[in-house]
Amino acid sequence: METTTARGTGSSRRAVVAGTVGNFIEWYEFGVYGFFATIIATNFFSPDGSAGLESLVKTYASFALAFFFRPIGAALFGRVGDRIGRKPTLVLVLLLMTGATFLIGVLPTYATVGAAAPWLLTLVRVLQGLSAGGEFGGAVSVMTEFAPTGRRGLYGSWQSFTVALGLLAGAGLAAILGAVLSADQLTAWGWRIPFLLALPLGLVALWLRLRLEETPSFRRAVAVTGEAPARPGAWQTTRAIAVGAARLMGWSAAGYTFLVVMPAYLQSSLGASFLQALVATVVANAGFAATILPAGMLSDRIGRRPVMLTGTVLIVVLALPLLGVLQDKSSGPLLQGLAVLVAGGAVGLIAGPGPAMLSEMFPTGVRYTGLGLAYSLSNAIFSGSAGLIITALIAGTSDVDIPAYYVMATCVVSAIALATLRGDDHRRPLGESA
Repeated sequence: METTTARGTGSSRRAVVAGTVGNFIEWYEFGVYGFFATIIATNFFSPDGSAGLESLVKTYASFALAFFFRPIGAALFGRVGDRIGRKPTLVLVLLLMTGATFLIGVLPTYATVGAAAPWLLTLVRVLQGLSAGGEFGGAVSVMTEFAPTGRRGLYGSWQSFTVALGLLAGAGLAAILGAVLSADQLTAWGWRIPFLLALPLGLVALWLRLRLEETPSFRRAVAVTGEAPARPGAWQTTRAIAVGAARLMGWSAAGYTFLVVMPAYLQSSLGASFLQALVATVVANAGFAATILPAGMLSDRIGRRPVMLTGTVLIVVLALPLLGVLQDKSSGPLLQGLAVLVAGGAVGLIAGPGPAMLSEMFPTGVRYTGLGLAYSLSNAIFSGSAGLIITALIAGTSDVDIPAYYVMATCVVSAIALATLRGDDHRRPLGESA
């Protein structure tokens, strides 16, 4: 007969898989959009079929718009998830995300439908933004609420790890397509392939989520009241959301600058080829992935604060020197590869403990909504706008150091907010969070 411990372990593992699979698809797609930004600019935002700076700015504006719909999705789906449960809400979010991503792969371009093309793309991006906003809160709630005692950092870090896996998968596929297809083939139809692959990936994810159980925390809260879990005061929740978003600023800004915006920056500002830019991004994402799970595990031992502060301080100190290595034409590929590897690794130190840190800030009755809003607001402002802000400022100032200044400023704010974390949050029962 299966023991309670065995059942609990099995449920926890299924929670990690079911929670992370949707997140993988989400970040795979967002990464692909960033990696193919110059080609998307050519196909959807340029009447003459060129990939100039103006069309690239418009591409990033559409990218940013999707991020600004994330908080709406977090509030909408979070409310549902905190009332009826994590499982049914995550299934709904997954269906919306998969359908919207697949649609990008079949959209007509500017050459086919004219000015309607960018509007159609933007509409689909809005749907993606809504679904992505509802994904994080539910996935992290599931993983941390199922996590065994003393392992929330590790379990939550799997969410961040699948961010890295999704970005790596997108970058790897883009690099392969860039290597085997000509520039004309890639621009004409090759860029569609990664988006179309979202459909089979989504079907696998749907099967996994349909097998997911409701979380123990949600079941206990419902059992006590006989209805949806009790919710704390609006001011208490709003304050926690604002503090949580501030703690994530550096992760959001540095993560997207180093891991997603990098290809377009290297091409448009430093003259790198499409393939060179993607290889650099793959290396940066490998560094990111390498530190996430160890950082999550370490935070279970010594706390979230010291691990996350180390990451933010490293980025503040190293951002300009690392960018200087990339700008220096005499730097060899080995040194440049080491620079982007270190940059990605520093972001991973923040991203590993980040999900558990957020989950511990909110009680069960508002956890899906609260941590989803904190994360999506931070992402909307500092991730989604990263490409737009950096590209526009470089165009206006001709200063190629803008990316370093951007991530340094945001990490300083994050470091201040992270310093207010209690040292024992990682040891407290999740239900006591507030």
